[in-house]
Amino acid sequence: MGLTYRTYLNGNRIFGCSKCRTHLSTTDSIISKQFQGQHGRAYLFETVVNVEEGPSEDRHMTTGLHTVKDIHCSRCRSVLGWKYERAYEQNQRYKEGKYILEKQLLTDVN
Repeated sequence: MGLTYRTYLNGNRIFGCSKCRTHLSTTDSIISKQFQGQHGRAYLFETVVNVEEGPSEDRHMTTGLHTVKDIHCSRCRSVLGWKYERAYEQNQRYKEGKYILEKQLLTDVN
């Protein structure tokens, strides 16, 4: 097993993993704050860094059927949210390739 390299972000507000503070994303990457996760409020992000993706699975969500992958912190392996792979409803396709991070699992790093 080799070394794991992490990306460090710059910006006014950096979100990190609440357990190990590894950088994940910035406020500039937030698309929407109007999402719900398993632990409450969640944010939809355009991009995130320092995560690993789990296997694809279909899930029935409040907005319909989606194919998603759970995402884990690359440092401590904590589950942080999920990535939308596919939306089966036409009006939900804007989520494809985007990430949900749950607010309760995040911390401000800077």
